Amino acid sequence: MTPRYVQLLKDVVLPPVALVRQTFPVMEAGDVAAAVHEAMTKEPCTAAIRPGMRIALTVGSRGLASLPELVAAIVAEIRARGGEPFVVPAMGSHGGATAEGQVKMLAHLGVTEASAGCPIRSSMETVNIGTLDNGMEVHVDKLAYEADGIVVFNRVKPHTEFRGDNESGLIKMLAIGLGKQSGADNCHAWGSGYLARSIVDMGQMKLDRCKILFGVATLENAYDRLARVVVLPAEGMIERERPLLAEAMRNMPRLPLGPLDGLQASGPLDVLVLDQVGKEFSGSGMDPNITGRVSTPAISGGPDVSRIAVLDVSDHSEGNAVGIGMADVITQRLFDKFDREPTYINCITLGTLTMAGLPMTMPNDESAIRAAVKSCASHTPDAITLIRAPNSLHLQYLYVSDTLLPSLRERPGIEILGAPKPMAFDAQGNLLDPWPERH
Repeated sequence: MTPRYVQLLKDVVLPPVALVRQTFPVMEAGDVAAAVHEAMTKEPCTAAIRPGMRIALTVGSRGLASLPELVAAIVAEIRARGGEPFVVPAMGSHGGATAEGQVKMLAHLGVTEASAGCPIRSSMETVNIGTLDNGMEVHVDKLAYEADGIVVFNRVKPHTEFRGDNESGLIKMLAIGLGKQSGADNCHAWGSGYLARSIVDMGQMKLDRCKILFGVATLENAYDRLARVVVLPAEGMIERERPLLAEAMRNMPRLPLGPLDGLQASGPLDVLVLDQVGKEFSGSGMDPNITGRVSTPAISGGPDVSRIAVLDVSDHSEGNAVGIGMADVITQRLFDKFDREPTYINCITLGTLTMAGLPMTMPNDESAIRAAVKSCASHTPDAITLIRAPNSLHLQYLYVSDTLLPSLRERPGIEILGAPKPMAFDAQGNLLDPWPERH
C-alpha cells in the first residue's frame, strides 16, 4: 500500500530536463608514470632515499584521480633509488577506524599489494611524539614512525570544513591521516574553527620530529583527472603547499550558476538532485564547496540551494553515508545501505554530528524528487529550477530544468545536448535517464 505521505505528492509536476555538457579550462598530466618520474627527477630532495632504506608511503581514503597508477609509479621511483617501500594507510578514522578496514578501503580504491608493487602495512597503533602549546597530543602511525623515512603523498584540494592557508593536502595528511584515529580525534577536538591552525601546528611538529623525506602532491582538473604532480621538500613544505591550494581552487568544477569569474557557483537554485554521495567524491560525502550546504560556520560560499535530494550512496563508501545530514530528502535505497558504524565514527571524529542526521526518507527516486519540488516556494513546473548531477565531483554532464536553459544558452562553456524531456522513471519509481559513459 502506498504511504499517505507519498500520495500527497501524486499531483506534483516535475519540470522537463535537458542534458547539458560543461567545458572547463583543462590541464592534464597525460602519462601518470612519466609525470611522477619527471617530478621526482627534477627535485634534489628525492636523493634523500638511500639504498636499503625502509620507506613508508602514505595513501589516504580519497578517490584521487589515477590513484593506483600514482601509487605504483611512486613505489617504482622509490625502488629505483634503492629504497624498500611499503604503503601505510593514512586515513585518520576512516575504514571504521580498524587496520583491516583501512586496507579494505584502499582495495576499493584499487590499491592493493599487487597493484602497488609493495607491501601494505596497516595498524592503528601510534606513537605520541609531543604536545602542542595548547596541550594537544601529536600522534603518528607507529609503522611509519619506525621506518627509515616517510614520503607523504596526497592530493591538494580545498577542504570541506574550514578555510586556511593549508587545507586538504600534504600537511593535512601529516596532521590527521598519519595520526590515525587518535591523531584525528585530537586534531578535531577543538572544532572546525581551529582546524586550520591545528593542521599546521601538528604538521610542523611531524616535519620537525619524524623522518619526513619529501612530499608528492597531485592537483586535479575539473574533470577529476590528474593535472600535474609536484614534489615538495620537507623543509618549507607548509609554505610551498599554499600556492598549490590556490591553483586547486581554480581547477575545481562548479554548477553553472552565478558569474563565471567567481571561484564558486553562486545564486539561488530550487532543487539539486545528487545521484550519489560518497567518500571518493568528497570527505564530506557531498562537497559543500559545490552544493553550498555547510555543516560548520568555518566555511561559507557556494550556491543558495533550497532543497537537496540524494538518491544513493556509492559502493566504495561501504555504508559510510557521511553528508546525508546536509540533504533534505533521501531514498529508501540509500537508507538501507546506511551503516551507522563507519558513519558515526567518521562524524564523531569530525565533531560534526549533523552530517550523520537522517533526512526525510522516500520510497524511491521519483517520490524523493517530488518531495523536494513540492516543498519549494516556487514549486510550479514553469518556475522551478532544478539541476541533477551524478555526485558533487563529476559535473561535466548535468540534467537541468527547462527554466534554466535561457540563462545557459549564452553561457560560455555550456553545450545543450538535447531538447527538454520529462524525467523518466522505471516501474519501481527510479530514474532511467542515463549518464554519458564518462562523467
